[in-house]
Amino acid sequence: MQTPQSKQTNLYETDFYAWSQQQADLLRHQQWHQLDLSNLIEEIESLGRKERQELRNRLSILIAHLLKWEYQPTKRSRSWLATIRIQRRDILKLLEENPSLNSYLEIAIQEAYENARDLASAETNLPLSTFLQQCSYILADIFNASFYPGEPSSDDLME
Repeated sequence: MQTPQSKQTNLYETDFYAWSQQQADLLRHQQWHQLDLSNLIEEIESLGRKERQELRNRLSILIAHLLKWEYQPTKRSRSWLATIRIQRRDILKLLEENPSLNSYLEIAIQEAYENARDLASAETNLPLSTFLQQCSYILADIFNASFYPGEPSSDDLME
């Protein structure tokens, strides 16, 4: 015979969405004794890790596009410009919604830079050694809507 706890664990393993809805309902109705605490704790902890990963991923894309912008000025496009703008907005929104991530930002930039170099190298066909080992962009510039590294762009691209 299955216990309520083993039924919850089974549901957690077979239908995560149903399990999450069940846990929310139990919390809403303050049915503490029926909660699947071990899996609930694990999921709550993983939410924080996902936010940090989201920040690193978005920074990787943003910095890769800043590198591409800097190192391949003749291939700049509205697509690159849109990606830079969108990533900046989305990162700032993520930080607004999760202010405690600000304390992790400098580390996240350094961690994201390795991926950004790989992306920039792959997308430009430039050797990885073209790009500095460490991120040379300062935090303020990365999020500055007016900052585009390298030589200035034509006005028609930036409009």
